[in-house]
Parts: sequence; C-alpha cells; structure tokens
Amino acid sequence: MANIAADSIGFIGLGAMGMWMAVHLAEKLPESTKLQVYDIVPALVEDLYSKYPHKIIKASSPKDVADKSDIVITMLPEGKHVKTVYLGTNGISSGDIEGKLLIDCSTIDTASFLEVKEDIAKKFQKTLLYDAPVSGGVIGAKKGTIAFFLGCAEDDKEEIERLASLLSLMGGKIIPCGGPSLGLAAKLSNNYLSGIIAIACSEAMDMGMRSGLDPRVLAKVYAAGTAQNAICDRFCPVPGVYPEAPSSNGYRDGFKVQLMKKDFSLALDMAHRVESNNVLGDVGLRTYEGASEDARCRDLDSRVVFRYLGGNENWEAEGNVEGASPERGSLA
Repeated sequence: MANIAADSIGFIGLGAMGMWMAVHLAEKLPESTKLQVYDIVPALVEDLYSKYPHKIIKASSPKDVADKSDIVITMLPEGKHVKTVYLGTNGISSGDIEGKLLIDCSTIDTASFLEVKEDIAKKFQKTLLYDAPVSGGVIGAKKGTIAFFLGCAEDDKEEIERLASLLSLMGGKIIPCGGPSLGLAAKLSNNYLSGIIAIACSEAMDMGMRSGLDPRVLAKVYAAGTAQNAICDRFCPVPGVYPEAPSSNGYRDGFKVQLMKKDFSLALDMAHRVESNNVLGDVGLRTYEGASEDARCRDLDSRVVFRYLGGNENWEAEGNVEGASPERGSLA
C-alpha cells in the first residue's frame, strides 16, 4: 500500500455500503496490516470477523478503534452519528489521535462535518480529517467501483496520492473536489441530480409503456439519444430491464429510499443556503417523502419511485406493457 505506513487501519460503520468497503479492505490490505472494526450492531462485526478472523480485530468503541489505528475510516448514516462517533463519550477524539489520518465517507450536511473538523483541529494540530463521501450504491460498493469525492485541493498531489493509495482498494475513482466539505457539497449535488433523474426516468418509462412500448426498447432509445443516463443504464427503475439493477431483485440491495430522502433534503438545505434556484426540488422531496412513508416502498431501493408513481412492474408476466398498477402515490 504505497505511501501509507499503517500497521492498523480502523473502520467504523458496517451499513449496506460500509460492510462491502470493509470487506475489500480485509481482502486487499497487506497481511501485516490489521483492520480494527466497530459498529453499533455487534452482530455485523461478528459476521465480518467470522469471514476474516486473521485480519479483523473487534473493537469495543470508536475510541478503541482510534487508539489502536494509524488511520480511521468512518461510514455513518447522518450528521448526528458522525458527531457522536468523533466527538462523543468514547468517541474518536476522546483519546490521543495526534498525527493520525481520519477519513469520513458519510454523506452528511457540510455544517456537521466542519463542526467536527474544527473541534479536532483545536485539540490535535497534526491530525488530518477529510470528507470523502462515496457514490455508486451498494452494487458499486460490492464490486469495488464506487467513486470517492474528496475534500482536498487538486494541486495537493502528495496528499491525494497518499489518500488514493488507500481509497483505491475500495473504489474505482478518487475525485479531488477542493478544500474541506467540498467533497460533501459535490456529493449532495450529485444525489440531488440522481434523485431527480430517477423520478424523471420512472415517469418517462411509465408514459412510454402505457403507450405500448417495451421498456427494453425505451432503454435502448434513451441510451442512444440525448436522454442517456446512468440511472436508466445500470439502475433502471423498471424491473427486468437491467438484470443487476435493484429493481430486478425486488428493489433490494440498493440505496434505500429513506436515505435518498435524507440526502435530497440535505441538498435542498445547501441550495437554500447558497441561494440556488431549484425549481424541481420541492416536488422531488415530496416524492421521496411519500415513498419513504409508503409501506410498499419503505426500506427498498430509491428507484422504487417507479412503483410509488404507479408504474407497471408485471409487464413481463402480463405479456404486454399497457396499463399500470392501481395505486399511485399522491404528490399533493
């Protein structure tokens, strides 16, 4: 692992994506480098340990991880969790982390990240904390193809090379976005766009299917024309169009609709703060709020908005594409 001298690396947060990121580290780190792991759900740590007992060391708290690691990576759901893990009792900063490298891959609000960074900077002058949120979903995390949006200046070649040596073990792209919190700003902008595209793709597919078009044909049309987008190509909301898409697996193993609601809301908060005019924002947020509260959609991949908006998921079994499911989410 070039440019990173670490006998032990810490990983905190074994969620749907975090687990796969930790798996890649366990499989790809040098044999001599141990992986200190903690999650609030002990069963997740036990599961990882059972697969890599020679590599994983079970930690008792975030402080325990930080005390025994040269580098700590966190992957957590929300800003409140990041603040607790870094600044709370038995948190990362409750021990001596002077000179250590900290990388937060969570998607949270920029204010929470900067609060944590400023607090740590006051206590530990030589400790570095970077925001490096990821994109690519559970599928990308599993394949090791996720992208990292790094809050680091592009001209800081030495630091980027150092970080890339580690992050490349878990993902395919490392994109420097500028200074602190700009990785998060990039990620929120990305998820806003991704969320809007998923709704638009669902609506476009639905109108085409109701008109008699096969969704596989529509996908080819979009891919060949100006509507081409990654959501339709690899995360198509319509089941059966792209075999590896969560929709083709009952909308499982994807980016949960509640998380999209959270990220979308954070993106709109950022837009309001910087006085950006987002005309699609309110209706987009209402759509994800409604889908998150719908029993047919909750806890499923966010592209389940196709179901929420009344799309026909049974087009293959019915042998035609006309018509739609009777229930349709209300955006009123």
